[in-house]
Amino acid sequence: MLIKLLIALGAYYLYRRSKGRRRRRTSHSARTAPRSADAIGAAGEAATQAKLRNTLSCLCGDEFYLHDGPLVIEHAPGTAFPTAEIDHLAVTPFGIFIFETKNWSGHVAPSVMPGNLTRTSHNGETADRRSPIAQNRTKLRFLREQLPGMWPVAGAGIFTSPKAVLHRDLPTDLLSLEELPYWLRLKRDSFKERSPVDVSRATAAVLMYADTSQSALTNHKAQVAAEPEYSTWINPSD
Repeated sequence: MLIKLLIALGAYYLYRRSKGRRRRRTSHSARTAPRSADAIGAAGEAATQAKLRNTLSCLCGDEFYLHDGPLVIEHAPGTAFPTAEIDHLAVTPFGIFIFETKNWSGHVAPSVMPGNLTRTSHNGETADRRSPIAQNRTKLRFLREQLPGMWPVAGAGIFTSPKAVLHRDLPTDLLSLEELPYWLRLKRDSFKERSPVDVSRATAAVLMYADTSQSALTNHKAQVAAEPEYSTWINPSD
């Protein structure tokens, strides 16, 4: 009887041990599973949004507007791509700003192809991606055409990943997340001799041309996803 009891206890011990190992393996796999491109992109946008809010609070106090999340504008009705997504919209006393967020890692350098950047991953693979400056160009042109000329409209591309290394020859409107406060301070200082932008009026004017609904964003993303080449150009997370 004692022998049977010892055998049963030993079997139960081995069962519990193997179950614990499976649980640890499952937990480890869940922790190390790669995140989707959407999740990586969303993390970068959240980091930029937080940095913008903190920076604008320091520079402007309460006198600014920062849109809560991305929005869509119809900048080219009747064309293949009539809508465009703005990752971040900020309206300040010294200008209206749109920001394109990229959570790329690796080395980012100018490309020989106009409108592109060359990204080199940590394993040495290179690929061309659409530059945030090129992505912002039509949005900026549209807003400048619709808004009074006394309200300056500018844009920048923000690289949020700490693993991104930006080439020294990139335009100054392509910057790391940590450079964003300095970039905005320069914009503020260059505007000091002019009459301040009326934040409330400027915000209302911009939002006249925007669709802030979730359905508009979903429809825009679906249209982008339907065009593989275009989708590859604007991938936010590689």
